[in-house]
Amino acid sequence: MNFIAMDFETANAKPYSACSLALVMVRNSQIVGEYYTLIKPETDFFWRNIQIHGIHPRDVATAPKFPTVWEQIQQYYNENSLIVAHNAPFDNGVLKGTLAYYGLEQPPFLSLCTARSSRKLYPEFPNHRLNTMCEQLKIPLLNHHDALEDSRACAQILLRQEDEFGVAPLKKLVTVQ
Repeated sequence: MNFIAMDFETANAKPYSACSLALVMVRNSQIVGEYYTLIKPETDFFWRNIQIHGIHPRDVATAPKFPTVWEQIQQYYNENSLIVAHNAPFDNGVLKGTLAYYGLEQPPFLSLCTARSSRKLYPEFPNHRLNTMCEQLKIPLLNHHDALEDSRACAQILLRQEDEFGVAPLKKLVTVQ
């Protein structure tokens, strides 16, 4: 499988408040690269999200704004790209909201949600949150809500699903964004 696992953390509930982003690149079912950055969001406040991910305004004070980040990563988003996230509607929504906020064009890409695939493939699990999936599948998740840790875990979940079930049931869950 070839895909990119993506995870955003946000400053607040606004869909353009991305404050960190991680990508994990997978080629031929092997992790071959990682990207992580803090992002300075265009927001006046960090809400209780600080309690979730631990990122404070001071941490992003000198971080790049999203347009600079987008210049570095937009190459990964095209009609042939499979972008994977655990709870993809959230992460895809942050990407779309942030692109729209800055007037940047929304690229077409393929999307797969590992929370959704987990619900289909592991109905016996007590729930399908990222930390639960990692615990059930014995995938390391050292610092949940760290974007890079979460992206790594997401990639590992999909690779495990490919190994256990093959690609056929996963292909049925791919959507176009």
